[in-house]
Amino acid sequence: MQQLRHIVIRLPNWLGDAVMATPILRDVHEHFPEVTITALAPHSIKELLSHNPHISQWIAFSRKKEIEKEETERVVEALEALECDTALLLTGSFSSAWQMRQAKIPRRIGFAKHFRSMLLTDAVEKESETQHLVTGYKRLLAPLGIPISQTAPELFITHEEEKAARDTLRKLGCTHESRIIGINPGAAYGSAKCWPRENFRALTEKLLKQAHKKTKIIFFGDPSSKELVDDICKDLPEDVINLATKTTLRELVAIMRQCDIILSNDSGPMHIAAALKKPLVAIFGSTNEVKTGPYGVATVIHKHVACAPCYLRKCPIDFRCMKRISVDEVFAALQ
Repeated sequence: MQQLRHIVIRLPNWLGDAVMATPILRDVHEHFPEVTITALAPHSIKELLSHNPHISQWIAFSRKKEIEKEETERVVEALEALECDTALLLTGSFSSAWQMRQAKIPRRIGFAKHFRSMLLTDAVEKESETQHLVTGYKRLLAPLGIPISQTAPELFITHEEEKAARDTLRKLGCTHESRIIGINPGAAYGSAKCWPRENFRALTEKLLKQAHKKTKIIFFGDPSSKELVDDICKDLPEDVINLATKTTLRELVAIMRQCDIILSNDSGPMHIAAALKKPLVAIFGSTNEVKTGPYGVATVIHKHVACAPCYLRKCPIDFRCMKRISVDEVFAALQ
């Protein structure tokens, strides 16, 4: 095998998938400590994975449709200039493999899917539905002679970010005696992955009545879930804190680090919580927790109805997978 000097790792576009891909960065760096590792990903993934010591440098790009052609050309030019000898593609798209081919990278390793095997020098059988995606990503390292490891997903937070998160929480009324429950009621992929909003509301009211008197409940959300979070939190006491759209991605990670336990649908924040090794209750319905569930120790609630996993963005029938999960069941799991 040709000596590896410079590898570009094309990271996934989605936050949760990018978190699950982080073991690859450590495994490559530890196996080839002298190799330059360039990470290629959207700007949001660069922000999420900033301060990762296993990344030498970044090529970040925008996913806005109106500048897609220009961004593709810029990325290809940047890759050509770096003269990488190997590309490792954690994405499954035809376009990502075509970019590496256009950039004339001699060795291109990726999953054999979407008719792109002809663009790869090492086509690995696509990931299995019965295998966790973290392990699926690690199978891509076999052509480099790296065995499947026990490396877990990880995120890195600076001392300054942790201090800022504690200061923010203190201003919001959280003391060192507070028990902080973080709740993420949204999911970027679609409503089919979301436990009903009325259930989140009822659960919050139950927690306020029966939980520890110093309990603070913090709701997280991005712009797509702001209306959802606002509706859940409307007219609730000040012990319920609505942070939807009020944090940067890095601030979100740092504040989640301060939580005592986190409740989430299958989403990017769920994988962030798992990577931070926080006690976690994860609610699943339309997706497969065997493949994309939280990696590590967590409580997963999934009713495994006959039509699941369907992977649809919106339920076309009666939403039985989520409606069968009761408020009492989730409350008991948090307790």
